[in-house]
Amino acid sequence: MIENEISGAVVDAAYKVHTTLGPGLLESVYETVMDHELRRRKLRVRRQVMIPVVYEGVVLDHRN
Repeated sequence: MIENEISGAVVDAAYKVHTTLGPGLLESVYETVMDHELRRRKLRVRRQVMIPVVYEGVVLDHRN
């Protein structure tokens, strides 16, 4: 898939999840359903990936 196809699939999946579930659920619910929807569309998914955060030149530790 090229970038435009991937972004289109992600937006379409997000729209489907939003219209199916509606507002007001916990973020973890939307994350789980979005993961399912993207995998169903044959996209590789990684959840809650740690990335370095640099703020004002300081690398911040954002682990719990």
